[in-house]
Amino acid sequence: MTSEPKHQAIIDWLSAELKPMLDSSRQATYVYVCDEHKMCNPQFATLLGYKSAQQWTTDSAPFLDAFVAEGSQDTLLTAYQNAMNHGVGSNVEVVWKKKSGGTVKTQVILVPFSYQGQRFALHFIS
Repeated sequence: MTSEPKHQAIIDWLSAELKPMLDSSRQATYVYVCDEHKMCNPQFATLLGYKSAQQWTTDSAPFLDAFVAEGSQDTLLTAYQNAMNHGVGSNVEVVWKKKSGGTVKTQVILVPFSYQGQRFALHFIS
């Protein structure tokens, strides 16, 4: 896949530049580049029932199927596509799947962001 090196470059940059802010935030936060290139803070990992952000990050299952309840998948996908295609931020309600099988209802602020011409999305959850 030709975009994978670019995706890894985004994650490397995020780790250097944004990770300290995300990790110190009281708000659950994650950054999605693709199913294999994403990062989250400990609060988001805990929200979904993972022991650590690293454990959540290494789960490369299809994002929507693995983490988002069926009734919220179209909502989050549409918000993400609007961010990627039009640079539009969103505030949407999303029900997440917990690792244990339960769900949790949240409010998600999705913010488009760019690095070296590659767009990705920051997500803030409350």
